[in-house]
Amino acid sequence: MDKVEIPFLSATELSALIKSRAVSPVEAAEAYLDRIGQVDDKLNSYITVTRDEALEQARQAEREIAAGRYRGPMHGVPVGVKDQFYTKGIRTTGGSAILKDLVPDEDATVISNLKQAGAVLLGKLNMSEYAMGDAFHHPYGRPHNPWDLSRNPGTSSSGSGAATAAFLCATSLGEDTGGSIRGPAAFCGLVGIRPSWGRVSRYGVLGASWSMDTVGPISRTTADCAMTLAAIAGYDPKDPYTWNTPVPDYLAALNGEIRGLKVGVVQERVDSDAVEPEVRTNVVNAISVLGELGAVIQQVSVPLMVHAGTISSPLIMVDAVAVHQKGIDEHLDQYDHNIKIRLLTGSVLPARAHHKAVRLRHMLRREILEALEKVDVLVMPTSSIPASPIPAQAGIGSKQEVLDGLSGRRSFTAPFNLANTPALSINCGFTSGGLPVGLQIAGKPFDEETLFRVAHAYEQATDWHTRRPPI
Repeated sequence: MDKVEIPFLSATELSALIKSRAVSPVEAAEAYLDRIGQVDDKLNSYITVTRDEALEQARQAEREIAAGRYRGPMHGVPVGVKDQFYTKGIRTTGGSAILKDLVPDEDATVISNLKQAGAVLLGKLNMSEYAMGDAFHHPYGRPHNPWDLSRNPGTSSSGSGAATAAFLCATSLGEDTGGSIRGPAAFCGLVGIRPSWGRVSRYGVLGASWSMDTVGPISRTTADCAMTLAAIAGYDPKDPYTWNTPVPDYLAALNGEIRGLKVGVVQERVDSDAVEPEVRTNVVNAISVLGELGAVIQQVSVPLMVHAGTISSPLIMVDAVAVHQKGIDEHLDQYDHNIKIRLLTGSVLPARAHHKAVRLRHMLRREILEALEKVDVLVMPTSSIPASPIPAQAGIGSKQEVLDGLSGRRSFTAPFNLANTPALSINCGFTSGGLPVGLQIAGKPFDEETLFRVAHAYEQATDWHTRRPPI
């Protein structure tokens, strides 16, 4: 096959060709590296491209496959990873100038798992500083959305969304604290899953919130996403918060059959005034497709969801202060302005406000779990808006802007990081301006299989995932 076409294959298609030796891992790595060189100056999706290491890993994969030592679906597949994960001998910046010279002497467990699976690491992807949301200044270049370069590709896994959508890696890893996998997936027209908290190790991951940080994949198709999660998931003795439960064969769950499966439509989120009309139309149409495929559609109510952004924000801010106390004391002036505001706010939040947020979190979690006793999955928009314009200035304009932010797009992803349940975003259409819209599918703890089943069935019935951004 023509090498220039290799990046436009899905990860699973490329995997099959590598396994059959129709495409070599070296050809695949070279094709992606060439495309990065041609395109990424418009996107700034990579902070570090590991060309030499990638080609050596690809040559090793080629030798192993030729010798009959095939490791599985990820063997020889080129991937990009958020620069939040420690990589031995490779700079890990966390998107911050403060860590510009950090070169870890070990890999994060998710990186070790990818290497064990035979994946080829193309490089480290751009992100909001320390994975703390809407940073204004990006010391390694501001990431852009490949569907519209004037738009945000999502935060904080910005580069993971941009690079995957622009075919600069076959699949990628992001990290989701309050929506940083699902947001970029929605804004960039991709499939991204926040797995159950404890499904994937966080050892060697630069933290933002100990009680919500979760590593997961951002991919172009559901099968790609399932294949990537299978490679990184599992118990890790280095991370005491991982659960020692079996990792299912996620790809085997993609049988296209959802007849009789109960889908709960969260009224408070689909009918919310915060949802832009074109977003609602695409989401409602997607739910109709699920019904046509045989799913049983029913309305459910989760009243506290409308306050999820308000509940989540103080918890994340206070957790971040605990992580960054030394940095606040020693070099606060080196943080991005927006991140500095968050850290200072977290530093002065009253204990009673934090305590109230913790109690409300447990109440919301109970509401979500009770709703999931009646249905198999919950569905709602991933974001109330499509990709937002890149901001022109840092800081907060008004009190109303803060209030709008708490009730806006963050309150759509926050319910499930508060509940620690898995949630997936899949592209379900486009606005009249050509911007992707995300459908969010959430499920019971450790039931990622059902989310993949629903997403895959929807994907097979539509063609949104076949569209390419104009870059």
